[in-house]
Amino acid sequence: MEAFLLKLLIFLGAATIAVPLARKFKLGSVLGYLIAGIVIGPFGLSLIDNIEAIMHFTEFGVVMMLFLVGLELKPSLLWQMRTPILGMGGSQVLLTFAAIGLVSAFFLPWQQSAAIGMILALSSTAIVLSTLREKGLMNTPPGQSIFSVLLFQDLAVIPMLALLPLLATGALHGESHHGHTLFDITTLPVYLRVIVELLAIGFIYVLGKYGSRPIFRAIAAARVREVFVAAALALVIGISLLMTAVGLSPALGTFLAGVVLADSEYRHELESDIEPFKGLLLGIFFISIGASLNFTLIGHQFWRIGGLVAGLILIKAIALIVVAKIFKMPVSERLLFSVALAQGGEFAFVLFQFARGNGVLPQAVTELLISVVAISMFLAPLLFLLHERLIAPRMGKDTAEREADAIEAHERSVILAGFGRLGTDLGRLLMCAGIKPVILDHNEANVDVLRRFGFEVYYGDATRLDLLESAGAAEAELLIITLGDHEKSMELIQLAQKHYPDLKIAVNAVDRRAAFEFMDLGVTTIRRETFGTALTLGQDALQLLGFDPYEAYKIRRLFRKKDRDTLPALYRIHREDEEKYISMYQQHNANLAELMSKDREIDMAELDKAWTAANPET
Repeated sequence: MEAFLLKLLIFLGAATIAVPLARKFKLGSVLGYLIAGIVIGPFGLSLIDNIEAIMHFTEFGVVMMLFLVGLELKPSLLWQMRTPILGMGGSQVLLTFAAIGLVSAFFLPWQQSAAIGMILALSSTAIVLSTLREKGLMNTPPGQSIFSVLLFQDLAVIPMLALLPLLATGALHGESHHGHTLFDITTLPVYLRVIVELLAIGFIYVLGKYGSRPIFRAIAAARVREVFVAAALALVIGISLLMTAVGLSPALGTFLAGVVLADSEYRHELESDIEPFKGLLLGIFFISIGASLNFTLIGHQFWRIGGLVAGLILIKAIALIVVAKIFKMPVSERLLFSVALAQGGEFAFVLFQFARGNGVLPQAVTELLISVVAISMFLAPLLFLLHERLIAPRMGKDTAEREADAIEAHERSVILAGFGRLGTDLGRLLMCAGIKPVILDHNEANVDVLRRFGFEVYYGDATRLDLLESAGAAEAELLIITLGDHEKSMELIQLAQKHYPDLKIAVNAVDRRAAFEFMDLGVTTIRRETFGTALTLGQDALQLLGFDPYEAYKIRRLFRKKDRDTLPALYRIHREDEEKYISMYQQHNANLAELMSKDREIDMAELDKAWTAANPET
């Protein structure tokens, strides 16, 4: 127990020192973790040993990361992304596999060359996604393309695990044994093995789709947060064990579970509960990679390993540029796309061990290539840095971002996030009513122009927790969100709900679908940004067509009331049955048209009281 605590203290202490230093010198947190691993590893200060055992434990951080990635991907979004995932991702894997396999075939048997080509075609999901998020590139066009390729690579691990044993050569059979925790699936015939694997995947789907909701509902009813956290971890661990038992990747199993649970009302709770564990284990995983670098082997075969690393990065970069050109990516984005994915991936550690255990690759080859992959992963953050500092500015991309403004202290009852067309008019209304909101906007030009008109607007990204805190979210009563970016609005709502549960939220939605997604998060004060304008313009149109002004007003109010009344019913079924949703939508429109064709005085008593001819609503 004391030895374990000592190792944990060393890992956490190294991370605490190295990561802030790396961030200070703008090297990125991932590179900081890797450097910390080298320093405390066997070839540094020798503070830790048995790196392989630690790697197996910390690989669970990758498992958790893919579970959270899956939670962010609704099946509908996956379907929308099918072209970049299958097209760009499939092209990259096939091209890289073919290129590396052909080069390897000059030196090794074709079976080993094929295995190496498959494994080295993968890139590091953990490093790339962490770096993209850290640099704010995740939602950019190249960021989405990179994510699509990584997603296909992660999915490709499943067929790779099935194909690798078929490449075993007789000379290597029995070199090592590949054991399983619960039972050895390799003793089963191939057709039974496939059936068992499909049943396991089916079980995960059924559990996530139908079994998880009543379980989490019962746990949530107990109102004990610790139990919910335990249940979330148990779900991830249980799925990992199941996938390991049937010979599949635990990371892919949890990714599938995350996708299935993406539509669950407990998605955000699961994310917030697992995120701290994922971040900690992922950081220790990177430290383990740094510590696992075998400098003795590297020293003895320096030129060979250096050449292999350079060859790996070069081949993958060329294949990625070809893919980017085929799919007509802008020239300014191609280099980032190729630099981001040119390294080996963390799945290589698992797959090389799997290949060695199944008699596909000899130990000497796997040890050499593991060092090559580890060094390429170490170089990945440096390549990002090189692109950011030297390449991007020359491509016309200014990577320097304006610092967020310092927010002056004053009464902070309302925060207004977004001061565009809608936010400007809303802000004017509040200020005329004697309410002075803290206004945040992330458009530099917009902020500068509005300040010239006398508005007190602060530049900054409202989805940053530190900026939200300095804006007074802890004391504020209301957060009004009028951002033009729907995904940013979703992110801000989740951030506010997590850290400021008592903060009231009002938000604008671009359309009905966006309103439904906000309703998924529990937000009740939602206004579709063009809905009110459309009704007002419709009222004006009716008057221009000869309708009495009061009659046009009543039609507008009736339409608005009935639309508001039908929204909850449409929300309840919009995800379950599209045909039923369309049918109900059409029926509501028909009922409303029939109602309006009558004398338009049904249930109008309240509206009549609200009307004054001297001051009609406009």
